[in-house]
Amino acid sequence: MRFLIDTNILLHAANKASPSHEPARAFLAEHLRTRTAWCTTWSIVYEFFRVATHRRVFPKPLNASQALGFIQTLIAADEVALLAATDRHFSVLRTITEELGHPAGNLFHDIHTATLMREHGVREIVTADTDFLQFRFLTVTNPVL
Repeated sequence: MRFLIDTNILLHAANKASPSHEPARAFLAEHLRTRTAWCTTWSIVYEFFRVATHRRVFPKPLNASQALGFIQTLIAADEVALLAATDRHFSVLRTITEELGHPAGNLFHDIHTATLMREHGVREIVTADTDFLQFRFLTVTNPVL
């Protein structure tokens, strides 16, 4: 797999009111068109559902059916994989936590994503979240700048 796509890119692509909608949508469309192998995680998918359907967070929230349809279109592609924990997950988690020093709080959601990426040998994350710059083993790409 070439890269992992994070929640915020999916949200921009789904939210037509977002100023970053077009570059995020175009990024996804191009990689689906060219059949690029990429991945995401179940926790990212659920985070997408949480935000995309939330009236206080998403300016024009999707209903559950729309959100499910958006994700289903993506994960139906043969080139898109959903990463899952392996038997090495805790060991990799411990290593990454030690590398970061003293992580706390919300960073653990990103640590979970980074742990899955390391387990599966995925070195690039497509995201607008600068917290991922803390993971020195990852290349961070932001298509919505």
